[in-house]
Amino acid sequence: MTAALAAALAAGLAGCAPVVDEPEPATSSAGTATKQLGELTVAAAGSMKGYSRNRFPHWRRTGKNCDVRDSVLQKDGKDIQVSGCNVVGGSWESVYDGQVFNDPAQVDIDHVVPLANAWRSGADKWDDSKRGDFANDLTRPQLVAVSARSNRAKGDQDPSKWKPANRSYWCQYATDWVTVKHYWQLTVTSDEKAALTDMLESCT
Repeated sequence: MTAALAAALAAGLAGCAPVVDEPEPATSSAGTATKQLGELTVAAAGSMKGYSRNRFPHWRRTGKNCDVRDSVLQKDGKDIQVSGCNVVGGSWESVYDGQVFNDPAQVDIDHVVPLANAWRSGADKWDDSKRGDFANDLTRPQLVAVSARSNRAKGDQDPSKWKPANRSYWCQYATDWVTVKHYWQLTVTSDEKAALTDMLESCT
C-alpha cells in the first residue's frame, strides 16, 4: 500500500476519503524515456477544429463525494487535512516553480500533456470516453499539483515553447511528458522532440 493511499484511508471513513489508484504513476527512467521518444511519431500539430475541454470529461469520482482533483492533492501534498471527503488543508510545493501553498484553493491540477496539445496530437480521433480516461489518468505521471501561476503560464504549450521555471525539474518534466505521450500513442512535432531531447540530455 502506498503512503498516499494509507493516508487517504486513515483520514476518513471507508468510502469517504479520496482514493489514489495503485500502482503509483508509472514514470519511466530517463534512459527509457529517450528510447520511447525515438518511438514517437513526428508530425505537424493538428487542427483545433472541434476542440473543447468538455470533450475531455473531468474530474471523475474516486470515492464518495471525491474526485480526481482530491486524489492528486493527496498524492502531491504533505500533512493533508480532510473534512469528510474534501481536502481542506495541507502543504504543497509546486514542482514547476518552487512555490509553497497551505491552501488547496491556491493549487491547480495540471495536465502534464495539456488537453489541447493532446487534441492536436491525435486525441481528436478518440471518443469522449477515451479522452476522459486521458484527462483523469492517475496511473501515468499526467496529473500534478502546481501553482496556478505556472499552470496558466504554461497553457497548452509543449516543451519547445514552455518549460518549468525550476530548471532542476526539467529532466523529470521531459521524462513524464514522454511517458504520457508514449502510452497514449500521441504524436510530437519536430520542435517538441528537439526540446525534449535537450531536456533529457540534462538528466544525471
